[in-house]
Amino acid sequence: MGLKIFSGLLTLSYLIHFRIDILAAEVLKSSTNNTPPLQISTHDLILKVGSSDSVVVFLTNTFDVVFENVTNASLEFKFDNSDVIENISSKSLVVNRSLIFENTSIPITAIHAGRVIITSEIKSDPVVNITLTDVYLRVTTYKSSLLLTIGDIVGWIYFFSWSISFYPQIYQNWKRKSVRGLSLDFVFLNVTGFLVYGIFNIGLFWIPEIQSEYFIKYPTGVIPVQLNDVIFTLHAIFASGITLIQCIIYEKGSQTVSNPGRMLLMFIYIFLSLLLIIALTNSEISWLTFLTVFSYVKLFITLVKYLPQAYMNWSRKSTSGWSIGNVLLDLTGGVFSLLQMIIFGYNYNDWWSLLTDFTKFGLGVFSICFDILFIMQHYCLYKNHDAYEPIEGSNAPVDPYEDMVTSNHIQHDELERFSHNSASSSISSPSTP
Repeated sequence: MGLKIFSGLLTLSYLIHFRIDILAAEVLKSSTNNTPPLQISTHDLILKVGSSDSVVVFLTNTFDVVFENVTNASLEFKFDNSDVIENISSKSLVVNRSLIFENTSIPITAIHAGRVIITSEIKSDPVVNITLTDVYLRVTTYKSSLLLTIGDIVGWIYFFSWSISFYPQIYQNWKRKSVRGLSLDFVFLNVTGFLVYGIFNIGLFWIPEIQSEYFIKYPTGVIPVQLNDVIFTLHAIFASGITLIQCIIYEKGSQTVSNPGRMLLMFIYIFLSLLLIIALTNSEISWLTFLTVFSYVKLFITLVKYLPQAYMNWSRKSTSGWSIGNVLLDLTGGVFSLLQMIIFGYNYNDWWSLLTDFTKFGLGVFSICFDILFIMQHYCLYKNHDAYEPIEGSNAPVDPYEDMVTSNHIQHDELERFSHNSASSSISSPSTP
């Protein structure tokens, strides 16, 4: 099962990469010099409330050609959230057929915390059809520099917590040389989720053609994938892949991927394969749309992947085989992720983004709820149960003490007491006549 999944996904990734390379070459070959007459020095500016900074709007080599037949023209700036920054006056470009505009510094002053996107347009006489796709500015204003630093520290805490959360499970599997009690449905869904998420992140971060499609759709937007997202995802694929390999080579009793799990995995692979075929043969579906669907698949997998493990713990009345270290680190990462969003929401006065970012906020809350459930199962509901409960008809261990040796809950001194009491009981028992 595992080898088939890896083979299918590697083939899928190769076909995607091959097709995108061809299309990217075609885009570069057919590109022409469509340089706008004006450009801006930066598209992002971060200011503390009460401070000022400036950006430069400068001429390009097409400015004279574009405005040679224009009598009068001016550059107008537009933005919502007028209470965030001070108003920006328009700039004259052409007066009485004279090109008077030179490279100009545009001052930006922050009044209140918030976010604003400044766009621009050219008003001219006679009217010329000019799209200034390059002259826009995303301004973020904040209340406190200290909160920015705290938010960054919190961000590194949840990054490392999530990054190392894979290894307690890997270590436990290696130490026991067994994966009994670890849901194989969860493992295969987890690997699949990170693989499709990795394809999404790599596509948006490294492939110019897909980035161009993104900016066509969102001219003033920001690529929603950063280098740390790519690094985390590649590491997650590596670590969850190790766990999957352990599930193949280590003892697992009669455990296998359940029939509902198999059907779900098959549905995901068939759906993505059909989507790839459609993207390869139908120009109406962009690669951006194709990758966006991959991100939705990741969201769906995150919503359902914990269910098999929670059900297995409940049916066995034990959490043995499921590392509580993994859960605690995942909970730490989730809590600090939400904490960072709250800190930035206050500091940037941007609560709307927090509430509408379901990918990060909603799934963060969802994962925390499952982590709390696992903690209750481990420390409250099943804390005194032996390690191996029968799983789907598997035989109990031959060694009566094997359960306790591998238990997550019963400590070594308790095992010695149990052994001592058992020995004392056998000595004091009257012999059979």
